[in-house]
Amino acid sequence: MSIFAVEYVYSPDHDALRTEHRPAHRQWLEELVGQGRVLASGPFADGSGALLLFASETEGDLNQLVSEDPFARAGAISAVKTTEWNPIIGAFRDRV
Repeated sequence: MSIFAVEYVYSPDHDALRTEHRPAHRQWLEELVGQGRVLASGPFADGSGALLLFASETEGDLNQLVSEDPFARAGAISAVKTTEWNPIIGAFRDRV
């Protein structure tokens, strides 16, 4: 299982959409935490986006999963950047 850092970029034009869909988005994330697929998630302090850490077999599987996010389905994310991450030091190093 690999770890992927996923960056969501938010547009200020979609603030109302995110507010509307935030409860479903957070419920979706909590379910994935319970499955061990989301390791951490949270918005950037400036509101420009969010960083999510996922455990996934492949980037393709991850991209499919991210497309199921209520924010993605509602069009509330302007861009997504996915990068496989190799933690060497710290809390996630034993996950790889």
